[in-house]
Amino acid sequence: MLANTFRNPLFWLCLIGLALASVLPLWVSGYILGLLTVAYYFGVFSMAWDLLFGFAGEVNFGPTFLIGLGAYTAGILNGHGVGIPLCLLAGTVAAVIGGLVLALPALRVRGPYFGLTTVVAVLILQNLIVVFADTTGGEIGLTVPDVISIDAATNYWIALGFMGVSGLILYAIAVSPVGLILQASGQDPVEAGALGFNVAKHKLAAFCVSAVFSGLAGALFVFYMGTASVGTLVDVSVGVQVIIGAVLGGRRTIVGGVLGAVFLIAAGELLRPLGSLSTFVVSAAALAVILFVPSGLLGLLTRQGHRDGQRA
Repeated sequence: MLANTFRNPLFWLCLIGLALASVLPLWVSGYILGLLTVAYYFGVFSMAWDLLFGFAGEVNFGPTFLIGLGAYTAGILNGHGVGIPLCLLAGTVAAVIGGLVLALPALRVRGPYFGLTTVVAVLILQNLIVVFADTTGGEIGLTVPDVISIDAATNYWIALGFMGVSGLILYAIAVSPVGLILQASGQDPVEAGALGFNVAKHKLAAFCVSAVFSGLAGALFVFYMGTASVGTLVDVSVGVQVIIGAVLGGRRTIVGGVLGAVFLIAAGELLRPLGSLSTFVVSAAALAVILFVPSGLLGLLTRQGHRDGQRA
């Protein structure tokens, strides 16, 4: 497996990309670093989502449920004087517990009902945030007393390092025997079960792993932004951006989610002068890539897009 990894052009592409990204603070402005920092956190959101959908075959339409649990748990505890490290841990644990509570009944249903269940979970979380506004900040938002750093370069390197480690772990899981079982379970759960694999157990494990990285990334994002709100972390539209980033970057690639997230945020910022038209242009470009390059932007860069399109 290690030898195959070194022969894989994707490995070298990621390594070169990380090397170039690590020196960006030396010659770009703090404004650009801020945009990329946000993109890296969204890249982790997309990678975690891709593990569940791309491999386990479960369409999670509510990734922001896990993200929001991690973010708000960390932010609320910090407001009560708890230090950042413990807040990050608590946010991660809350996302995992919430993921288990959601996944145990949701994985019993088939087809689109799992996706609908996750959407309902997001709507419930939104309502809870509004109802308990005294604690959560409601629609106005929650402001946290502490931030990781006020230095743009430091925040950038933390986000880059976290993204790199997350991508490595998630990719290692994806190419491991567990990842192969997840693929088999996602493509044909009946046949996978007939072969002796515990489909429900493996999908539940995938959901928990996705929850760990979503919750931790959400908690870190709060301490970067200094605030949490429904519109920036929990709203369904934010979840759609996470999903598009994963599919746009390349489904079943894990690391493609980073590329998709960077593209969406960079394109949205570049086209900001167009006003509301910018959303249409970015969405149209994303749709074109998804339709004509099934392997996504990552497949296009590694020159696999054409062959994947022919196979599809």
